[in-house]
Amino acid sequence: MEKATRQLWLKQNQHVGDRERLFHAVADALSSAKNVLYPGSYVDVAPSFVWPSVTYVDVDRRAARFFADQEGVEELLSEHGVDAGAHSVRFIHGDYSDELNLDDESFDLVISLYAGLISEHCIRYLRTGGHLLVNSSHGDAAMASINPRYQLTAVVRSRSGDYSVDHKGLEKYLIPKRDVEVTAELIHETGRGVAYTKSPFAYLFELIG
Repeated sequence: MEKATRQLWLKQNQHVGDRERLFHAVADALSSAKNVLYPGSYVDVAPSFVWPSVTYVDVDRRAARFFADQEGVEELLSEHGVDAGAHSVRFIHGDYSDELNLDDESFDLVISLYAGLISEHCIRYLRTGGHLLVNSSHGDAAMASINPRYQLTAVVRSRSGDYSVDHKGLEKYLIPKRDVEVTAELIHETGRGVAYTKSPFAYLFELIG
C-alpha cells in the first residue's frame, strides 16, 4: 500500500470503525441491497467492507489517487475481513451532478452523506424499490422529503457510536421547527438543511416510482 493511501484512510477513519458500523446497520435493514452508488465519497471505502459491489464518485484528485492504488484498497478490504476478489470496487473521477457513465435504475442503494443534493442528481441511477441513505447536510434529506418519488421508510439513529435502523413512529420526523414551506427553491437558495423537531442521524427513503 502506498503511504499516501494509508494516510488518507487513517484521516478518514479518525473515529475508528464508525462508518463501518453505520453501513452494517443499514445493510442489516436492507438485506436485498447488493449494488451501491456512493457519490461524493472522497476516500470513504467503508461501504466495500459491507456490500459486494460499490461505485464511488468524487471530483477530488486525492480520492482519484486513493482509488488508483488498487492494491492498497484491496489491502484495506482484507484488513476488514473482506475477500477483495469477491468484491467490486469502482471509482469514477467526476462530478455526480454531471451525466455519469452508469446505467439508469441499476443501483439498490444510493448514499448521500455530507456531499450535496445527491437525491436530486442521482435519482435516475436508483431502481424502483431501491433506497436512498441520506442525512440533513446541504438540505438533501429535505429535498428527498418533498419529492413524491421518495417515501420515508426508516430512520437511522446513532447512540454512543452504535447505529440502529427504526421503522416505527416515522410520522414524528421531518416536521420543521419553524412554520416554513419547504421547497426545492428554498433548499437551492440556502444550501442548508431544515431544522426539524426531531432529528435522527440519517433517513432511509424508498424510491416508489
